[in-house]
Amino acid sequence: MLKIQKLCIAATTTATAQRHVALTAVRSIDQKWRASRGLPQNPNAFGPLTNLPDYTFLDGRPTPLGSNQKKRLLKQQEIATKIVQLSGELDYAKKRHETLKAAADAERQRIIENKLKPKGHLLLNKK
Repeated sequence: MLKIQKLCIAATTTATAQRHVALTAVRSIDQKWRASRGLPQNPNAFGPLTNLPDYTFLDGRPTPLGSNQKKRLLKQQEIATKIVQLSGELDYAKKRHETLKAAADAERQRIIENKLKPKGHLLLNKK
């Protein structure tokens, strides 16, 4: 019995090995080199491998979009509609500012024209 206990204890002590897990992210891509050439940080974010279809039919039929291609296309359409909407709002705000400014100038001019005018001999002396 004693031998079996010693073997079990010895087997359990050798089986426990320490594992080390790195918690920092490793950047194996040279980011300075990519930035100096105007490339995106992620090489898989844009390019022929991500934008073009995976295959083409020899008879010329259109290839169906991949799932990620469709997601990217929808996202780009949303961004485009948002840009159009916001530029329209900017144009409206500019026009409104100009009309409010013109209305304020017209009101100021109307007030100046309606101020008290000289009467009597002061009016005759001016002419």
